[in-house]
This record gives sequence, C-alpha cells and structure tokens, in this order.
Amino acid sequence: MDTPARAESRLAALAQISCSWCERWFPDAYVFAVVAVAVVVIAALLLGAPPAQVAASFGEGYWSLIPFTMQMTFIVIGGYVTADSPPVSKLIQRLGVVPRTGRSAVMLVALFAMLMSLIHWGLALILASLLVRAIAQRGDLRLDYRAAGAAACLGMGSVWALGLSSSAAQLQANAASMPPAMRAITGLIPFTETIFRWQSLLLAAVIIAVSAWTAWRSAPDDKRARVAQDLGVSLESRKASDLGHTRPGEWLEHSPIPNALIVVLIATWLVQQVAAKGPLVAISSLNTYNLVFIMLGLLLHWTPRRFIDSVMRSVPNVASILIQFPFMGAIAAMLTGAANSRGTTLATVLSDAFTHVASHDTFALLIGIYSAVLGLFIPSGGGKWVIEAPYVMQAASNLHYNLGWTVQIYNAAEALPNLINPFWMLPVLGVLGLKARDLIGYSFIQFLINTPLVLFLLWLLGGTLSYHPATQ
Repeated sequence: MDTPARAESRLAALAQISCSWCERWFPDAYVFAVVAVAVVVIAALLLGAPPAQVAASFGEGYWSLIPFTMQMTFIVIGGYVTADSPPVSKLIQRLGVVPRTGRSAVMLVALFAMLMSLIHWGLALILASLLVRAIAQRGDLRLDYRAAGAAACLGMGSVWALGLSSSAAQLQANAASMPPAMRAITGLIPFTETIFRWQSLLLAAVIIAVSAWTAWRSAPDDKRARVAQDLGVSLESRKASDLGHTRPGEWLEHSPIPNALIVVLIATWLVQQVAAKGPLVAISSLNTYNLVFIMLGLLLHWTPRRFIDSVMRSVPNVASILIQFPFMGAIAAMLTGAANSRGTTLATVLSDAFTHVASHDTFALLIGIYSAVLGLFIPSGGGKWVIEAPYVMQAASNLHYNLGWTVQIYNAAEALPNLINPFWMLPVLGVLGLKARDLIGYSFIQFLINTPLVLFLLWLLGGTLSYHPATQ
C-alpha cells in the first residue's frame, strides 16, 4: 500500500512532467491567436467561401470588438490600481499574519483568490499575489512559494467567470458590446439568467470548497517546502514613488483636489444610475463596473501622482489583451460572414454539427469539453466567447437547451485550461518573480480534480432548467 509520502511524491513527479512539457511546447498566447486565424481562414476556403470575401470579413471584423477590448483593458487597470493602493496594501499585510502554518497559508491564499475573483478577476490576481508576498515576508513559517503562487491563480482557474466580471455574462447583458450578428443569434441575457441563478451559485460554492481543500492537501509540509529565498526571489518592499514636488507647477500632482473632483463626479453619476435602473441592472454594465474601480483607485491613491504611477505599472499587464482581442473579432466575423455560394457559413456548419452530435442530455458535457479544449489555444474568456457564441448558442436553440445555462457551461469550463495555460498567470508571475513552470505543477493537480467535477455539475444542474427563446 502506498504511504501518503509516496503518493505525494508521485503527484509531484506528475506535476513536474506537466511543467516541463508546457514550458517546452506551449508558445506565446499571441501565436495561439494567429494559428486560430489561420485555421478559420483555411476552413472557410475549404467550405467554398471566396478568398476576397474571407479577407473582407477579416478586415471588417478586426475592429468590431474595440469597445469590448477597452472594457477588458480597464478591468485589468481598475483592478490593479485598487489593489496597488496604500490602504489596500495595509489590509493585505494584516491578513497575512492570520495563518499559523505554511499549508494553511496556501489554503487561505486559495480561498481569498477565488472569493475575490467573483467580484473582479483582475483585482483577485493582484491582491492574492500581494498576499503571498506578505505571508512570505513574515519569516516565522515555511511557506512553499510555488504552491502559494499557484493558489493565487486559482480564481482564474475556477470561478472567476461565474462572478461579476464574467466576460461572457457581461457581454450577453450588454447590447452595445455585442457584434450585431452575434446578438441576432443569442439575444440579450440578463445576470438573473446566468451568474445569479441558484444553480450557478451552488456550482461556484462546490468548486471553491473542493479547490481550497485540494490546495491544502497538495501543499508540501515544512520539510519539503521551498520558500522564496530557496527560489532566489527577493522580498524587499517597494519604495513609495510620491516623494513630494520640487516645482510650483507640480503641486496639483500631489494634491488630493483633482482626484476628489473626479470621485465626486463619478459617485454622483453612479447614484443616478442606481436610482434609475436599480443596482443589479446598473452593475451589469461594463462601463459602470469599470468606473466603480477607477473611482476606488482615485480615492485610495488620493493624489494624481500616486494614481498615475500605479496606472503605469498596470499597463504591461494589458498588452496581450490589446493585441489579441481584435483577432477574436476578426475570427467571429469570418465564422459568420464568409459564406459559400449556398450561403452556408462556418458558424452554420459548426452549429449543425453540434446539433447532430449532441442531444439535449449530452449538450452540457459536449460543449463543456469543447470550450475547455479550445481554451488551451485561445486563452481569452470574452474574445473566445465571441467566437463560440454564434454556433454554440444556435445549437442550444436548436436543441431547446437553456440559453442562460449555456453561457454558464462556457463560463465554468472555459476557466479550467487557465490552470495549465500560463497566459493568465502572467500578472501573478510578475508580482511574485516566478516562472510558469514553478506554478503549473500544483495547478495541474487542481486541473485533474476540477475537470470531471465541473463537467458533472454542469450536466446535473443543467437538467433542472427549461428552455426559453432568445429575446432581443
């Protein structure tokens, strides 16, 4: 019979094999997007679409997601500047003294990351990373820096898309953010039909509980733990950049007056929005959601100089979004706009395929597996939904499957590949000074456990819902 130590070593060995393979064979996320464009172009040409029409669809679709691209960019910026503020940093330091052992610290980071990701995935990544650093700086417990770093990524690999910053749910609830061709198929779907269903809340609760338990069980004990110093990581605190002004012309940069003025304007507008629409409808707008976190960043940094410095530190984290999301819009346009002489598009072919292969009972499993696999190659929650939605939602309508739960199937399954694809780990790696291979060994264990659990729950809970046609 295997001892616990031997079982743990086998899991660690499997994780290391996975890390080595991913580091060797996984290219940059941009390359994934280019390959996806190439595959769609070739498929459209094989379908019989004229080359000129394929190129025209690409060009017309390339800029179709500019509003959504900027909204996703500001999700990252707003989350970063809020997490990077002095008051929030102090709260993180206080939370960092709570755990008494290294393994309990890993579980705390995992819980914190997942709960925060339900509110804001960008904020969760940064705050959880700062919490890891705060705990590692204590020196009175042996925190495995790799396991804690993997725990900081758990929000993106588990429940972020079931929360308020869900790209797919936000997109479906906002008519202005959707390409017209996509809206004609899916219609508008409010939060009450997606993230606020009791089935979705139960799904999130189970995933959080199981993931936190896995993080605790898979973390090494004190003898096997590798702390930050073992990995050559410096834990020196950053120096504040607000050193005062030396010229009279700089005094406004270091005065709270400009920030206070903008905060008052935003707060007044938010009160008007909530009064007119109600809190649920108001927060379902990405513009409103992002403006809340910009307001928090302005307020918490207090002076323009501190705020702008934090924004500058956040910018490198959005480069991949800015360059890749237009490709997603182009792919969606080619799927729905490049047709052969009979008027058949790739979206039509794919929706018909899903309709014929899947039944009402197997739809959740099939779409869940498909979305998870595609997520390995297109690591973008919102951009990938724009690609999938035209044919996945059409297939759901053909099978009379609940459209809101179809969005949630995508949301839950799409998060799974984030546990083994380093794309969304980049902000955490930057804060912690680690590499992807340091984390994937632990997150791969989460992937092995969560994948069958999520697919089973999606199938089980989907059976409790009925079909309602799309509403425009």
